[in-house]
Amino acid sequence: MANGGRGDAVITIEAEKTKWLLHPLAGNESCCIFRVPRCLAEIHPKTYQPHIVSIGPYHYGNQDLQMMQEHKQRYLRDLLARTQSTGPKLDDYLQAVASREQDIRDCYSENIKFGSSDLVAIMVLDGLFIIELFCREFGLVSLPPSHGDDPIFNLAWVKPNLIRDLLRLENQIPFFVLRILFEKFKASRLDIELSLSKLALQFISYAVRRPEEVLNQRFKAKHLLDLVGLSFAPQPRNHPSHPTQDKKLKHTPSLLLSIPPARTPIKGIKSNAWEVVKNLLAGLKPKAVKASEETPLEGESVQLIKSARKLYKSGIKFKTVAATSFLDIRFRKGVLKIPNILIDDLLTDLFLYFVAFEQYHYWHCSSRHITSYAAFMNIIDNYLGTDEEVCSFFRSLGKDVTFYTGESHLYELFKDVNKYQRNVWHVTWGEFKFKYFDTPWSFLSALAAVIVLLLTILQTFFTVYEYSRPQKSA
Repeated sequence: MANGGRGDAVITIEAEKTKWLLHPLAGNESCCIFRVPRCLAEIHPKTYQPHIVSIGPYHYGNQDLQMMQEHKQRYLRDLLARTQSTGPKLDDYLQAVASREQDIRDCYSENIKFGSSDLVAIMVLDGLFIIELFCREFGLVSLPPSHGDDPIFNLAWVKPNLIRDLLRLENQIPFFVLRILFEKFKASRLDIELSLSKLALQFISYAVRRPEEVLNQRFKAKHLLDLVGLSFAPQPRNHPSHPTQDKKLKHTPSLLLSIPPARTPIKGIKSNAWEVVKNLLAGLKPKAVKASEETPLEGESVQLIKSARKLYKSGIKFKTVAATSFLDIRFRKGVLKIPNILIDDLLTDLFLYFVAFEQYHYWHCSSRHITSYAAFMNIIDNYLGTDEEVCSFFRSLGKDVTFYTGESHLYELFKDVNKYQRNVWHVTWGEFKFKYFDTPWSFLSALAAVIVLLLTILQTFFTVYEYSRPQKSA
């Protein structure tokens, strides 16, 4: 239950018995916040659980997260205490959210164990905590004298872990709840001109830098994780009419990438995308290509591209480029342009969150960009080079992940690369260059062979010439 005053405002919540672990309507488009299933959670067991703060109903009441619950209540009291007498009270926030209770429940994949008043209280407490957090970060509100000692901003370990927790799939509240609360909060503060999306992305940029042109875009996000994922989306391209895009065909066979799991998650590894590709090209003998990579499945009109080594032998070049998004992979005139990417432990966690969300909101997710990227990197990473942990991570990221080429933002790229690679002249010339000009030693060997061949021809010519000339004079 909630106390609607200001000075001593506290929200207390009681639980009811859970009825559904997977709601019968969890496949609906409105459902966007899921429990991560065991098949993914077992690969990276500590990645999907919040570490310091619970957001939303799934982890509410976890005693390991009680520390931040106290700070949520503190932030709520500070927010209400500085609100003008004509501004919204706690009851106003509660009533605004209560009107969307059923919509809120529809966003979760399992039956929420809390009653109406308690669920609304969780939404308001967590939502206002997030909004207050954003506003304090950028100095948009007058802060109490004690703010200088606020551990959330002054202890180095808190903020990075807090950002991670705000982006975990199980730790989300619907973005429309945040909008409702923010609009009420903003109405009595005319000096706040930033949009909620921009505030959120600026806050996340503390850990994952987003360019200014992205911050100014407007996104239709389901929650904070979805918002950050949409901010990575590459520039839209012309996507031709394709039969697999028809919703009637959405249950046709898809590609299941089943790659051996990584031994351990990446710990602070940073890697340049081109260095990874070069290491792969210079690596060991390629693994056998699966039949699913060689032959289109029924309902597929474009297949996955071949391994990096086979593409390279076919004359396709790899080039590193600067880009706004690491997802903006392009192919033109035989050159596969791959944006640089710095792989660290935070970005690997984000990849895992994105893929989990895209998999379990699969047919309603508008992009599935990270799943497409994971599939692409699985194909590229067919060898172990010096960045073994990076390659291992991408293999684990694609383990048991459904990837449908017809729904990928890389659809055109896969199609163009395959078309180029099937051209016999490109393949012949590429294999010739790979065999004789790939390294200085192979080039010198080829040059020596050509010189020997020319000398042999000249020697034969003069031998025959000397032999035949006396016969003509006779």
